[in-house]
Amino acid sequence: MNLEQQAEELKRRNRLAEEGGGAKRRERQHKEVKMSARERIEFLLDEGTFEETDKLVTHRCTDFGMQDQKYFGDGFVTGYGRIEGRLVFCFAQDFTVFGGSLSEANAAKICKIMDLAMKVGAPVIGLNDSGGARIQEGVMSLAGYADIFLRNTLSSGVIPQISAIMGPCAGGAVYSPAMTDFIFMVEGTSYMFITGPDVIRTVTGEEVEFEALGGAMSHNSKSGVAHFASDDEDQCIEDTRYLLSFLPQNNLETAPRVLPSDDPLRMDDDLDRVVPDAPNKPYDMRDVVRYVVDDGEFFEVQEHFAQNIICGYARLNGYSIGVVGNQPRALAGVLDIDASAKAARFVRTCDAFNIPLLTLVDVPGFLPGTDQEWGGIIRHGAKLLYAFTEATVPKITVITRKAYGGAYDVMASKHMLADFNFAWPSAEIAVMGPEGAVNIIHRRDIAQSPTPEERRTKLIDDYKARFANPFTAAERGYIDDVIVPHETRPKVIAALETLLTKRQPGPKRKHGNIPL
Repeated sequence: MNLEQQAEELKRRNRLAEEGGGAKRRERQHKEVKMSARERIEFLLDEGTFEETDKLVTHRCTDFGMQDQKYFGDGFVTGYGRIEGRLVFCFAQDFTVFGGSLSEANAAKICKIMDLAMKVGAPVIGLNDSGGARIQEGVMSLAGYADIFLRNTLSSGVIPQISAIMGPCAGGAVYSPAMTDFIFMVEGTSYMFITGPDVIRTVTGEEVEFEALGGAMSHNSKSGVAHFASDDEDQCIEDTRYLLSFLPQNNLETAPRVLPSDDPLRMDDDLDRVVPDAPNKPYDMRDVVRYVVDDGEFFEVQEHFAQNIICGYARLNGYSIGVVGNQPRALAGVLDIDASAKAARFVRTCDAFNIPLLTLVDVPGFLPGTDQEWGGIIRHGAKLLYAFTEATVPKITVITRKAYGGAYDVMASKHMLADFNFAWPSAEIAVMGPEGAVNIIHRRDIAQSPTPEERRTKLIDDYKARFANPFTAAERGYIDDVIVPHETRPKVIAALETLLTKRQPGPKRKHGNIPL
């Protein structure tokens, strides 16, 4: 075969690889409002930057007639490219080839780019659309999953890992996304579950549909498995690109700073009116975030799950930060099992990738009840306590209103090694609310009083005068400064820029034992 013939053969193989499962199957994919694997990668990466790897790989299975059914690339598209000029590695499963099933060969393709991403320190993005393990390959397919799981584990906290679920993701296939840092799902077309509706019906007799069992909103609002729900694939991929703008390339770098367009000295008087005068009246902590951060932009993580706490990314004077805040609009901002686990995971992700933390506190305590106690609120609440204490990134805390009981300690208090702790004049820092405290401390006094209600009111007023303000804590140095709300933005920016060179070595140990 001469050089011209070799070139023609290469073109033929490349063309077949790019065709995937063929035009009819791609058309079926489009009818289901789904892009093809290559279209997804083209949309994800900067134009013209994709470099494909292992394009001509084929499977090695010779059983069940598989030797006569070979596709170049074996149903997975792998490689690397750029997002906003920054290097990323990526793979996309092609559902038009054997339902995007995982084989020994295409698993090796993923492992290869994950190994390379670790070597050079760049994020990995997986676009998942797969029916699961390739049954014809048996244990070799399962071994392929295990090889990927290993690399997910080794990469954890070293390089950002993002999973976009663009179609079905079932059985063992769900565990690789579950070990990545963020999971995106698309409403109406993506699913995640260990066992599908048919198996559940057979084993338990329970009737459940795909969407209710493992759809985007089920995992965003109920299980907390997913972090983002997108209306369509375009939004999913655009949000993936946006998320990366807040993250560094790896754990040895910091997130890129964006040239700020918002004045770092801006003070918004509207912030003075966010917290209502009535102590039990709700308000939206997102309003506080938007008044403080650059241009009011807040990219919320797990928006639909555990809504009594908010987590997300923003910028202060161009620097990427992670924001955690109690949400008075949901359960009065109380901490419960789900909120504790959600925030703990977010805090640890930020700490792993050198992203400073801004914590906004308005917490009346932990949610009481047998469901919470039997469900392990002690263990789950300890996760958040552990995560904040363990974090060595710059930590800035602002108490906007209530900070009661152990929840005050947990929410990045000075005692948990926060670097700067501020409070608004409306802050109340105490073991519990005035009414509850007085009823416990002065129970006999009130009962013996000839005018018990007047006595109770007097004692409550005395308790408020002593504790329903931030000054006692400030006198002891637990609060670094009491600030007027509209001063918050310049104050936290000054604190953040002071902490940019923070170094806090931890004790020598293999790793801590977080209460999982």
